[in-house]
Amino acid sequence: MSKSNKYRFGTKAIHAGVEPDSATGAIMTPIYQTSTYVQSAPGEHKGYEYSRSQNPTRKALENSIAALENAEYGHCFASGLAAIDAVIKTLKPGDEVISTNDLYGGSYRIFTKIFQDFGIHFHFIDMSTASNIEKHMTEKTKLIWVETPTNPMMNIIDIKAAADIAKKHKVLLCVDNTFSTPYLQNPLDLGADLVMHSLTKYIAGHSDVIMGALATNNKDLSEKLAFIQKASGAVPGPQDCFLVLRGIKTLHLRMQRHCENGSGVANFLKTHPKVDKVLWPGFKSHPNHEIASRQMHDFGGMISFSLKENTKAAATEILRKFELFTLAESLGGVESLSGHPATMTHASIPKAERDKIGLSDSLIRLSVGVEDLEDLIQDLKQALS
Repeated sequence: MSKSNKYRFGTKAIHAGVEPDSATGAIMTPIYQTSTYVQSAPGEHKGYEYSRSQNPTRKALENSIAALENAEYGHCFASGLAAIDAVIKTLKPGDEVISTNDLYGGSYRIFTKIFQDFGIHFHFIDMSTASNIEKHMTEKTKLIWVETPTNPMMNIIDIKAAADIAKKHKVLLCVDNTFSTPYLQNPLDLGADLVMHSLTKYIAGHSDVIMGALATNNKDLSEKLAFIQKASGAVPGPQDCFLVLRGIKTLHLRMQRHCENGSGVANFLKTHPKVDKVLWPGFKSHPNHEIASRQMHDFGGMISFSLKENTKAAATEILRKFELFTLAESLGGVESLSGHPATMTHASIPKAERDKIGLSDSLIRLSVGVEDLEDLIQDLKQALS
């Protein structure tokens, strides 16, 4: 089932990429906690030599990720940033990357603090209008990096329009699909060349794993990424792969509840007198809502909101009063989390750059979990009182 369109998403989430263990019939993929594999003669083995190169548990997860993204090839890494690292390592000094100017702080950091020093140039631009991407294309452009919805401003970028531009100029388009997951959005189906996930978030779903993944239909690109995966060695262990495989089996159920609760929380915040702006793609008034409606199956559980009292102190007071929206880094777990992007996830982005995209000192980001919605609303009421 590595790329079967025969089944709907929920069925694929439970079955795709995994098979009963050939040795015992175990229905769950075993944790192959081994570093190496016995060979009958030099070069003669059962497809596995050394676990940095291949591991059966990791392979099952890679097959599952590929199936969910309607891809031929999947590759898992020790973190989402390790996956990003592998993508940029396919480039050469002098190459240019066009990226959205509103993206995860860790992505911005690795682009500007690591790879920029190796001669790769990054242009951070407003992608709310796809035509703006084309204005920045040059003969040195090799990659367009899209994140949609963006973190934390929830901006929507037209994946199909970006893919058309990438194909026209013969460059690659990579989409960070972490916020949406393949349950809500399938970038490869819209023309992207590559999809990146922080599996740490919704796909694993239980705040107990750090991992990243890439999926593609491009065989040559897949072979490059597999080589980098092996040569650089940023691979996940089999225990973590097992946990993500287990998480995937309920991905569709969790995402449905995340979306339902997200809608309820967003609509509550929109009417609260202390709240200034609520950023959630499900509102018809949200910029590019029409595009989100076309390329997403629902609108997710990520919400950002700012306060009329636009200060860090006002945001901090609310964050301290939360009982269910736990103040912590990360997102996408079954539990609701809250964060202050300006001092947490996006602190590595200079304030001047944050101000340009509207990331204010009072902005609070919520990862709405799967708890009872009425309890979440009550927590918001008491924290905002």
